[in-house]
Amino acid sequence: MAWVFSRLHAVNGMKLPDLFSQNNLCTWFCTVVNLCLNAEKNEDSKMRMIPIQAESPPLRSLQVQGQTYRYHVMIKPTGAQCNLDCSYCFYLHKQDMLQQPKVPRMSESMLELHIKQYIEAQTGNEVVFSWQGGEPTLMGLEFFQRVVELQKKYAKPHQRIENDLQTNGTLLDEDWCAFLKQHDFLVGLSIDGPAELHDIHRYNKGGKPTHAKVMQAAALLRQYQVPFNALCVVNRDNAKRPLEVYRFIRDQVQPRMIQLIPGMESAQFQQTAPGHWNPQDLPKLGSSAAQPGSSDSVVTDWSIAADDWGIFLSTVWKEWLQQDFGQVFIDQFENMVSMMFGYGAQKCVSGQICGKSLAVEHNGDLFSCDHFVYPEYKLGNIHEIHQGDLVFSERQKKFAYAKSKSLPEYCQKCPYLQFCWGDCPKDRFLKTPDGEAGLHYLCSGLKRFFHTALLSKNEIAKRI
Repeated sequence: MAWVFSRLHAVNGMKLPDLFSQNNLCTWFCTVVNLCLNAEKNEDSKMRMIPIQAESPPLRSLQVQGQTYRYHVMIKPTGAQCNLDCSYCFYLHKQDMLQQPKVPRMSESMLELHIKQYIEAQTGNEVVFSWQGGEPTLMGLEFFQRVVELQKKYAKPHQRIENDLQTNGTLLDEDWCAFLKQHDFLVGLSIDGPAELHDIHRYNKGGKPTHAKVMQAAALLRQYQVPFNALCVVNRDNAKRPLEVYRFIRDQVQPRMIQLIPGMESAQFQQTAPGHWNPQDLPKLGSSAAQPGSSDSVVTDWSIAADDWGIFLSTVWKEWLQQDFGQVFIDQFENMVSMMFGYGAQKCVSGQICGKSLAVEHNGDLFSCDHFVYPEYKLGNIHEIHQGDLVFSERQKKFAYAKSKSLPEYCQKCPYLQFCWGDCPKDRFLKTPDGEAGLHYLCSGLKRFFHTALLSKNEIAKRI
């Protein structure tokens, strides 16, 4: 099973006293739906300096000797700003919702505060920094050079510092790639298949396609031997052509790993925080309102249909198992193999509890999860309260355990519960056939994939 874990940029081994106790959760490469940003180099784009105290707010939670405290944070140094205008981006609207400035930028003082606190609050042997957005490369190369300097300044003797960077790739050049190689950054490159599929949704502010620039970025990353993963958002359009998408990424992009992300959002996602829907308005599984494209649909038009997600994964799984097993690494599949052989979930969405992967905005606001960056899920600001105390707080603990404790009876009795645990709570906007709220939108597709994968268990066992 070594190959299952060797390709994952992992955050694991989390044993936290009185909080997520004894659970090995969130071992996953930090992927999130890729979001994109923009870099205007003018006077207005200068970072608003946030003064910090001479000393960081005191950390109070590390009290039990011998315990390991670990967590993971998605860092948004440019907020929601992007140089692209992808039609399905779930983060672009955050700029208005969170009342961000026109050109949000993380100040150097806030950067240092975060790095100091992030390292200080973790006692494991590895600390992973994930730079996302928006488009983090809009911060410029000098910002990340400073990142490396500050990490060296605050690193504990026993800790290994790692970095990953999720990007649309359009701003990468030779200087960027040389830096990323020199400092061992892992890159996540967003691409949705061949040009005619990618360019349907991924375009710039002028509406022009971006596929050619992304492929140029992939070539540069390979040239400089920068390890990179390809993040593919499987939406309503490319979902219909699973093998074409898979083969293109495998053969033409040639990433270290392929990350398959189901593209779907509640139709109300720009106004309503996850979990705050009116239960009476949620459609039942199998109804027309539970499908994209209908006038009363609960999801956006570009969202993937649940059954299409199951067909997509199952189709690619069969080719992967037959031709590419042990050679091509796909996050969804490695996660499934790990679970079916009792090694636990390698992705947070499949774990029994969540809450160990948070998001920090450019101004220091800390949120319970990258997909819960709404005012209702703001834990506080790291300038006022040490982020370690926010992460290990009772409020975040309650958020974490709500994933499994809030499952409808339909899920609790499901034969696939151990592979799913209701999946991500942000997408539980359906009713069960019995009318109980809290069913995941992709339920039917997930079941189809689990069934397909489990039929291969004996075959996989022989190979490993």
